Amino acid sequence: MCGFVGFVDYKQDISKYKNVLVQMNSCISRRGPDEEGYYINKNVAFGHKRLIVIDPEGGKQPMTETYSFGEYTIVYNGQIYNTKELREILEKNGFTFNGHCDTEVLLKSYIHFGKDVVHHLNGIFAFAIWNTKTNELFLARDHFGIKPLFYTIQDKTIVFASEIKCLFEFPGVDKVIDEQGIGELFGIGPAHTPGTTIFKNIFEIRPAHFGIYNQYGLKIERYWKLTSKPHEENLSQTSEHLEKLLKDAITRQLVSDVPLCTFLSGGLDSSIITKFAADYCKENGLPPLDTYSIDYVDNDKNFVKSDFQPNSDNYYIELMNKNLHTNHHNIVIDTPELASYLEDAMIARDMPGMADIDSSLLLFCKNVKKEMTVSLTGECADEIFGGYPWFFREDALNSGTFPWSIAVKERQKLLNPSISSKVHLKNYIDFRYNESLSEVEILDTDSPETAEKRKISHLTLNWFMQTLLDRSDRMAMYNGFELRVPFCDYRLAQYVWNIPWEMKALNGREKGLLRYVCRKILPEEIVDRKKSPYPKTHNPTYLAKVKSMLTEIMQDKNAPINNLLNRQYILEILETNGTAFTRPWFGQLMTRSTTYGLSLPSKYVA
Repeated sequence: MCGFVGFVDYKQDISKYKNVLVQMNSCISRRGPDEEGYYINKNVAFGHKRLIVIDPEGGKQPMTETYSFGEYTIVYNGQIYNTKELREILEKNGFTFNGHCDTEVLLKSYIHFGKDVVHHLNGIFAFAIWNTKTNELFLARDHFGIKPLFYTIQDKTIVFASEIKCLFEFPGVDKVIDEQGIGELFGIGPAHTPGTTIFKNIFEIRPAHFGIYNQYGLKIERYWKLTSKPHEENLSQTSEHLEKLLKDAITRQLVSDVPLCTFLSGGLDSSIITKFAADYCKENGLPPLDTYSIDYVDNDKNFVKSDFQPNSDNYYIELMNKNLHTNHHNIVIDTPELASYLEDAMIARDMPGMADIDSSLLLFCKNVKKEMTVSLTGECADEIFGGYPWFFREDALNSGTFPWSIAVKERQKLLNPSISSKVHLKNYIDFRYNESLSEVEILDTDSPETAEKRKISHLTLNWFMQTLLDRSDRMAMYNGFELRVPFCDYRLAQYVWNIPWEMKALNGREKGLLRYVCRKILPEEIVDRKKSPYPKTHNPTYLAKVKSMLTEIMQDKNAPINNLLNRQYILEILETNGTAFTRPWFGQLMTRSTTYGLSLPSKYVA
């Protein structure tokens, strides 16, 4: 796991721009705290920051190989989970290896397969390869965009990086938010339209896409998508198939040369991951698995039961810990830290995100990093298997918009009136919503319910899940910590995509099929536990703290944030203790206190 930067210019000798490259690279020091490296020639410059996970000596980057009258240099961020199989194929074709890292296997796979290398990869990855034989740059990103890759083109110079902030260190790349950026930030945010950012002329390589940049410009191609086809297996066959896919996805992701753990909340998803990981450790004679959970000071005293959070995690964590004999650690975060790290969370994302939902994960990873370097999480099971309320509620299914983001009028009102008169958020949201739905492939054999659920699943996978994956990567890598998401294995996602909804929501339950599969391997109380989202603080002192922080900012009429936000409406929200903003900002967790928190880091964007 790492971060990288670079630029390619065919018109001038850019070897003199090393100081620019070094400055760009310094922006991602947190992603790769262990090593740095550079590669510069006449037309290309690469910088790399490394977090050592596999093969400390053999995985140094940038990595260069000479083969068949060509030189190939790679910078790479990620982990290839089918490294062993790829290496065996390459060895049969005459390749030899100097170490056991996946970087070397990835680079030689590109040399062997060319641009088709992306069809042979199972993993989380973003990488750039300079090919002197064809004098072109190859960029690629994994199937679900778990690893980031941003770029801009300035006067025929392509500049790229793992994080947006690096691009602004390149001469001529400016921080500009235009009307589309406002639409993204306030209409779609904290999600974003695939391929775009909130900044003008700053783009991302979309998930499951690769790009080739040469003297004729940039050409981007899609290499994979979820394909709709009839599901031919019965419940018993489906259950058996799913269990095999789950076990394979999880055990593949346990490879590491550094300490590895799992996050355990006592929910169904994290318990599945932990069960297979703990069994793997036991079967291979490894020490007991380390597991980690997050809690907040006085949360037990302040917990309030709701439809979205029916119970706290502690009882279920203890149940799983006793069942699997893991070495469990509970990280407890206090309110002052949670509020003070809102700024760090925004810096990590390069834009306002999910406020305390971000800062809590950032602090969680910071604490786990003291002892571990890699963790597996249960993230994305809800998106893959249909675990959210909007899969079941008619009002959400018939909302005609993204069901997790319905506070459109309130969002519009937050804008400075001079901006609000020019940017109509509902029109922008409607355009993106309909554009996305046009990509859904419905089969003639789909039942009406399955057809309907394909649409909401498509939106959830490509928008809501991407937001959570962005959060996981940025908050973890800000601490030089790697998160892996086995439920995002593209083979698993493809298989589940075509399971009829009637089977997927077995017994009318969210993730009903997943519960059925796990009934024989997990405690009954875990299997039947109602979905409970990522744990959030219930301590009223957090709300009071962020309200105080925002009040202090808004007392300054000349604060930069007022160029962007409607100061009077913010003051009204503060005066009414948040009741002026009545609906959740995003999903089920981003409510009143989150609205305050969102407005705090926004001052750095204005």
